Amino acid sequence: MIKTSKAQLKASKKWDSTHKDRKKYIIAKSTAKRFITKLANVEDIKEVKKWIKERKMLNDDD
Repeated sequence: MIKTSKAQLKASKKWDSTHKDRKKYIIAKSTAKRFITKLANVEDIKEVKKWIKERKMLNDDD
């Protein structure tokens, strides 16, 4: 296993601290995708579709 350099760790930490909202968004999106593609059953997918439909309706009202 290749060890990450101190410079890379420092750069990653700096990026994380200056892009907190973006990091939170990326993690949430990745988690949702993994749930849908790897774990969800048919009922879960129906529920997610319902949430998407509701969210779209909220955005259309704006």
